[in-house]
This record gives sequence, C-alpha cells and structure tokens, in this order.
Amino acid sequence: MALISAHCYPLLKPTSLILPSSVSAARTPVLRRLVRSGTRRPLQRCLCSQYADERHPAESPQQLERLFSNLNQATMKHEPGSLTSSIFLVAGTTVGAGILAIPAVTQEAGFLASAVTCIFCWLYMVVTGLLVAEVNVNTMCEIGSGGVSLVSMAMRTLGTAGVRTACLSYLFIHYALLVAYVARSSDIITNSLGIPLWESATLFSLAFGGICYFGSQRLIGAVNGFLVFGILASFTSLVVVASGNLQWSSLLEANFAAAPQSIPIIALSFVYQNVVPVLCTNLEGDLSKVRTAIIAGTAIPLVLFLVWDGVILGTLPGIAGNSNVSDPLELLRSNNGMVGPIVEAFSFLAIGTSYIGFVLGLSDFLADLLKLPSGQNKPLPYLLTLLPPLVLSQLDPEIFFKALDFAGTYGVLVLFGVFPAAMSWSERYSDELEAPVPPIVPGGKVTLGVVMGGALLVIVSEIIKDIMQLQGLH
Repeated sequence: MALISAHCYPLLKPTSLILPSSVSAARTPVLRRLVRSGTRRPLQRCLCSQYADERHPAESPQQLERLFSNLNQATMKHEPGSLTSSIFLVAGTTVGAGILAIPAVTQEAGFLASAVTCIFCWLYMVVTGLLVAEVNVNTMCEIGSGGVSLVSMAMRTLGTAGVRTACLSYLFIHYALLVAYVARSSDIITNSLGIPLWESATLFSLAFGGICYFGSQRLIGAVNGFLVFGILASFTSLVVVASGNLQWSSLLEANFAAAPQSIPIIALSFVYQNVVPVLCTNLEGDLSKVRTAIIAGTAIPLVLFLVWDGVILGTLPGIAGNSNVSDPLELLRSNNGMVGPIVEAFSFLAIGTSYIGFVLGLSDFLADLLKLPSGQNKPLPYLLTLLPPLVLSQLDPEIFFKALDFAGTYGVLVLFGVFPAAMSWSERYSDELEAPVPPIVPGGKVTLGVVMGGALLVIVSEIIKDIMQLQGLH
C-alpha cells in the first residue's frame, strides 16, 4: 500500500525552523511565527510534498492551497471545512432582518433605481469581505494559528488606536443587531405560541445559542443549510402569493435622486464580514475557497433582495416613488390575508440564520479579545454574546427598528467599509509588515481609496442630514 507523508518546506529564510503543532490542538497550523530573543522572525509558508513511497520521494514539493489542517480532537482525523457549508453560512448570515426593511427604504426611489443601488452595494461589500479575508489569512500566517478575529487584525495593521475603534464598532454593531434579532424573533414566537415575550426570547437564545456552542462545524452547516432551504421555500411561496397583482410597468419607475438614502440599510442587509474570520479558519486559509464562499454566498441574498423588492414595489399600486407609506410590507399583509403567516415564517428563518452567524462571529471575537486558546469552545465568550442581547431586547418594544437604523447608518460602513480598506492599505504598503499572501482584490491604491472614500462620503452625508433634521425639529 502506498504511503503518504507530509513534509514542510519554508519559502522564507530556510535556516529558520517550523515547529510541529501540538496533537491536542483542534487546528494544526503549518505556519509558525518564531520569536527568539524578543525579535519576530519573518513569516513562513509551507509546502507539502507527497510521497507515493517513502523510499522514492517526489522530485519537487507540491504546494497546498490550505495553510493548516483542522483535526478532530477525538479521532485526530483531518476534517476540512465544507465549501457548501461555508456558502450557506455566508448566505444565512446575510439574509437577515435587513431584507424586511428594504421595501420601506427603497419605495421612494422606485425599483429600477433601488436595483442599481442594491447591485452596487453588493459589489462593494464583496470587495470589503475579500479584503477582510486577505488581512485575516496574513495575520494567521504571522501568529501561526486559526481563530484570528478583527482585534488581532486591527492591532497588527492599525495599532492601538485602530484596534480600539474597531472593537467599539464591532461590539456595537453585533450587540445592536443581536438585540434586534432577539426582539423580532420573540415577537414571532409569542404570536405563534401565546407565551410571554421573555420566555420567547429565552427559548430562541437557548436554542440557537446552544447550536452554536455545542454543535460541530458539520452540524452548524447542516442547520444553516436547512434554514436557508426554508428561507428559499417560504420566499418562493411569498413571491407566488404576492405577485398575482404584479404590475410590470411599476418596475420601470426610478428616482435616482432618492437612491442614496437607502444605502445604509442596503449595506446593513449585506453584512457578513463578521463571519469571514470563521470562514478562513474553517477553510484552513484556502483563499480560493474563501473567495468562492463569499461571492456565491452573497449572490444568493442579492437575488432574493432584488426579487423581494420587485414584488413588493410592483404589487402595491402607486407605492413606487411614494414616501407616505411607512411600511409597504404591512400594507401588503393587510391587503392579502395569506401573506401574513408566510412573512412570519420567512422572517423567523431569516433571523435565525443571521443570529447563528453573528453569534459565531462575536463569540470568536470575544475569545480573541480575552486571549483564550483557539479551537476550544469556552463558555465565557458565549455567555457574553448571548446574555446582553437577551436582556436588552426586553427593554423597549420598538428597539428592533431603532437598532437596525442606527447600526446600519453609523456602524456598518465604518467597520466593514473604511476598516477593511485601511487595514489592507497598511498591510500592503507599510515597510514594517509582511504579506505572504498576494492581494486577492486588484486595483491597488485606487481600489482601496474608492472603498474608503465611498464609505466616508455616505457617512458624512448621513451626519449632515441628521443634523439638518434636528435643526428642523427646533
């Protein structure tokens, strides 16, 4: 029987040594940063050579795409991350409560203008996600293990000031959205089961939080796949039921001047970057798979958003270009009694998938912030992730909409717009940092400048608009 063994060859500084990983670790990195006498050694990437027979080594080593191997602690067998599960994780995280607010913020612009805006936001968020992946993998190369969150990435590239800003923004966005998810899901469960809101919120948090804490990668991927399938099924039913009165001429209405005001909510609807570090770890640093997971995983929500917005704006007569209707979805539910239960099911499934992604991302972030070992589920990060949203969701009945609006306007474009480009800029063009992985986003400084400038432009315009609104109130 042919034997296969792996041997590591450093690309940089062949005199340096790559240390073997501990067999008790859940992940066995083949990249190590060596610190000797307080100095940092250059980063090293390994090549693995495969032998058909130990006595006849191959002439040249074969480079593997992955940077390390995920091992099952019990069986010590290699468990590579599933690309399909990763796509479902991205899609499930993206399809969240934000989709429910899209018709309300795009009705004044009309479908055609909002569709162009939606596609633009999708491209923008794909680029920022790829930038996060690029910086994350390079950071994993430096520290020699997976489980790298935004804290380590920001500290390495932007220093103390950057990491403090990133931490505050990251925590605010995640807690705000988790509060919104728990609040909305508890309303749905209470309406269905007739139990008090606090019991519904507790039941939802325990069920989905327990899946994140106790579940393996395979189980979480299976649950996400089931939820995404349910989303697609309920969404298809909703489209079939609601599109009976679809007026195709309404889809051609466009008010491009009103389109920019919908960017914060649409950008919020495409948030998935919080799970990119989880993707990079699960897929063992294989950037080709990470790229596929990001593009395919966000393309599914893009199609859903466009169809959803078209059905709502095209079904209700005269709503396109009209800002007097506060919630088109509620108007549709009142006009069609069959829509209500389908909307509730779709909303619950969409919130469930996003909740799983945000819990995984935030707990991984907190574990890194608390300097806990990677590859081990500790209860403290999950308690800090689950309990505050559970408590805060019960304080204000309207907190769902308030949390969505504030997080989308001032949080998402800072953390997942400005920061990825700033970190990548520092990593690519700083003399103090090394980037073993070549850039996966082309365009150089022009692309990074457009990403940062676009986000800052929207943020400044929203601040000016809010100031003018406050002055109008007085």
